[in-house]
Amino acid sequence: MDTPIVAPSQAAPIPVRIEQGVTPALFSGSKKTEKRFWEFFTANIRNPNTRLAYLTAVYRFSDWCEAKGMELGQVEPMMVAAYVETLVRERAPATVKQHLAAIRMLFDWLVVGQAVSFNPASSVRGPKHVVKTGKTPVLTAEETRALFETIDTDTLVGLRDRALIGLMVYSFARVSAAVRMQVSDYYTQGRRSFFRLHEKGGKHHVVPAHHVAQEYVDAYIDAAGIGGDKKGPLFRASDRSRRRDTLLRRAMTRQTAIRMIKRRALAARLPEEITCHSFRGTGITEYLRNGGTLEIAARIAGHESTRTTQLYNRMHEELSLDEIERIHI
Repeated sequence: MDTPIVAPSQAAPIPVRIEQGVTPALFSGSKKTEKRFWEFFTANIRNPNTRLAYLTAVYRFSDWCEAKGMELGQVEPMMVAAYVETLVRERAPATVKQHLAAIRMLFDWLVVGQAVSFNPASSVRGPKHVVKTGKTPVLTAEETRALFETIDTDTLVGLRDRALIGLMVYSFARVSAAVRMQVSDYYTQGRRSFFRLHEKGGKHHVVPAHHVAQEYVDAYIDAAGIGGDKKGPLFRASDRSRRRDTLLRRAMTRQTAIRMIKRRALAARLPEEITCHSFRGTGITEYLRNGGTLEIAARIAGHESTRTTQLYNRMHEELSLDEIERIHI
């Protein structure tokens, strides 16, 4: 994102202002502050998803300060704390903590660059947030099989969708890592096939291909005829403008993937809360249910800690009727 040259109306929606590179009013008082602001999001934050989330948080904070008639030099810890309290009433604790982290890190960057004299968010505490169980819904093995069966594999798009879902289920892949894969990231070494996933922080994570996922991906690659295009994207966007079953030479995005998942879930009569991340949780839960260990599950998922992997394990949520009937009153 380049430093903006023309600043459209500050009243435009946040996504529009982000897309157009409009500096939030709170940080547009001087060229030095404005330049430092954009350096934070371009030079300091490399992950595009984190950049977008933090930008959204900062724009929202700037709009709140503008509504209060505050300028940058007037922002104090009490003001930041008051803003956090308004967020607590509207957003989940995890979201509030993310917004506060974005504000705090940005002000740290501005202090180092001598754009402001101190960080008003450094002493502000966010809401207490302890997570022991993840909220992402997961599917049962039966539901997952039913989903695969509803996908029309007589079409290229259907083969692509089945391959992408299969990859996420059987390798615990994040959707962002899956859609960044090139054809060369699915390869054979010896008698085994592997998936090379492009994870957060520029890390590459290699996972052996489950035979079902391998079958799905092979069928998709063969039908699409992309096996020789090693540098091309593996999961390609469809040509919806022509309403044909054709694929383009550009990768699917996270947004197109989630829309596809919602459409496939609806066709299979699955809960509308299902997301791309549901398949990661589904794979981990089924792996553990069939005797897998938490430590190995963490390695497959690319987690640094088994505590993170445990959030995806929903086995302990399943209470049998026999257990409930133990309550004798």
